[in-house]
Amino acid sequence: MKILGVDPGSVICGYGVVESHSGKFSVVEYGVVRVRKKSIELPVRLKEIYLRITEVIKRTCPDAAVFESLFFSKNVQSLVKLSHARAAAVLAAAMYDLPITEYSPREIKKSVTGNGNASKEQVQYMVKTLLKIDETPEFFDVTDALAAAVCHSFRANMPRKATNSWSDYIKQNPAKVIR
Repeated sequence: MKILGVDPGSVICGYGVVESHSGKFSVVEYGVVRVRKKSIELPVRLKEIYLRITEVIKRTCPDAAVFESLFFSKNVQSLVKLSHARAAAVLAAAMYDLPITEYSPREIKKSVTGNGNASKEQVQYMVKTLLKIDETPEFFDVTDALAAAVCHSFRANMPRKATNSWSDYIKQNPAKVIR
């Protein structure tokens, strides 16, 4: 399964496409949609996000799209702009009839690191380890987007019945064991 993960932003929108087969991962593509904040009006930035995410979808043909959900942090204006940017990216995925799933930042962090309060650096380290990425992406938005895709893969492959022991869990989830 190919999964497009998106960490939305109105200035920097991270994306990553991960392929998952039998608990093993490979990176298809990752990067950012970066638009200038000061010299470009918001509607033009939204158009750029929509068009660039559309290009990624055309190039990589994902089976699903995953988005980090919004949370209120700085101020209402930031939240409104972030909501618009997220909507532009969601629309790109919806136009290609991709199933769309949303996870909170806490869910993504817990899935990838085992700690819902993990730092951006911890998420980045685990994403690089799980996906065997040698370079360090310039922006955390990229590793956050890849983490969202990995989280979705883990969730899609979760055992349907409860496990009785750690050894059962490890047998059923070999991709979660780092060697």
